[in-house]
Amino acid sequence: MKSGLLAAVAISALLLAAPALAQGVKIGILNDQSGVYADYGGKWSVEAAKMAIEDFGGEVLGQKIELVTADHQNKPDLATSIARRWYDVENVDMITELTTSSVALAIHELSKEKKKIDIVVGAATSRLTGDACQPYGFHWAFDTRALAVGTGGALVKAGGDSWFFLTADYAFGYALEKDTSEIVTANGGKVLGSVRVPLNSSDFSSFLLQAQSSKAKIVGLANAGLDTTNSIKQAAEFGIVSGGQKLAGLLMVLSDVHGLGLQVAQGLVLTEGYYWDLNDKTRDLGERFFKRTGRMPNMIQAGTYSATLSYLKAVKAAGSKDTEAVARKLKELPVDDAFAKGKVLENGRMVHDMYLFEVKKPSESKKPWDYYKQLAVVPGDQAFFTAKDSGCPLTK
Repeated sequence: MKSGLLAAVAISALLLAAPALAQGVKIGILNDQSGVYADYGGKWSVEAAKMAIEDFGGEVLGQKIELVTADHQNKPDLATSIARRWYDVENVDMITELTTSSVALAIHELSKEKKKIDIVVGAATSRLTGDACQPYGFHWAFDTRALAVGTGGALVKAGGDSWFFLTADYAFGYALEKDTSEIVTANGGKVLGSVRVPLNSSDFSSFLLQAQSSKAKIVGLANAGLDTTNSIKQAAEFGIVSGGQKLAGLLMVLSDVHGLGLQVAQGLVLTEGYYWDLNDKTRDLGERFFKRTGRMPNMIQAGTYSATLSYLKAVKAAGSKDTEAVARKLKELPVDDAFAKGKVLENGRMVHDMYLFEVKKPSESKKPWDYYKQLAVVPGDQAFFTAKDSGCPLTK
């Protein structure tokens, strides 16, 4: 009688567990697919995640891997509504990409509440693994601190010791201006001023005139995507560079350079965590991505590939989708893929080398998408805050 009862209990447990097992693993890509950051990540990041799932084999723990995607339109309230539905109704296990810092911070908080993993790739603010860190939140490709150390540090050392910022008027811009200002002043430079610029501006003239009249040697563009490329184009019309000031694109990626063209972008100094022509691994990823999309990936898209792949490796290593177990594995396993070699710190920050590049002159480019010459490698332990110095309460 007792053994029959135990068998019935075991069968009931299996039946209760069956729906959860049957659903497989579900990953969500939540980003801007139609606005100012559509080229920066957009549908191209979705394609990168698909590549990672295919490269992993399409299933994990014997279950199919599913990908869902949505456009958050750079609106934190819309993003939160989508993510809440994904977590509560659609059984999404992990959300990644998360372009736009205000969105990423909101989803970070929701993921903590729901005990779900998010891996931020496209948003920049270093607060994600600083004061806003949480046990299930990760930050992958870059952050404002790494960009500041790379581009800001290099330009100050090269004599660009006075700065004026054009700053995107939300969390990302503030963090990028703050982190860069700290690097500039730590290296003996000074900040002469800044101006806040609304997201998705079409007219930068009044802001550029303030930068021009400041007489700062460097005009720091603490913005991204179309805001960066539009401000660079309009700066040319005002003769800012020809007048002796330099532009620093503090968050520029390969797709921005492609959009501008080498004639306009030549000479710009920028920092990325990935470039398709760095080595055999990066070239393999780049060329396979190109065959699917007709373009080379930037660090956001390659970073989304890596974040997706790393999550799946952690699920496999944990032998479970359990959030606590997978989060532990993400912090234990080394990262070694076509994006980067790195490690994940206790605060969720993935640390890897960053690269300082200069955009080639048209005459120096030998083939399509041959846009960068490497100036320096910024070692990961210099580019990113240590867990102890990040301000993350988890590491106190």
